[in-house]
Amino acid sequence: MQTPIALTIPQAVQASGLSRSGLYEALRRGDLTARKAGRRTLIAFTDLENYLASLPTYQAGA
Repeated sequence: MQTPIALTIPQAVQASGLSRSGLYEALRRGDLTARKAGRRTLIAFTDLENYLASLPTYQAGA
């Protein structure tokens, strides 16, 4: 299966492991960009990858 170009919110939740509210919070802050196609909210797969890559790394004991 090839990588999709864009994901709906439920697909982005499943693909990223983030919560739905966490995704909407990132969108509200402007950390993540979404586009509207009719009533559907779409997040570009590369935008989601870049957002996840920008999150801080896990620091044990921090």
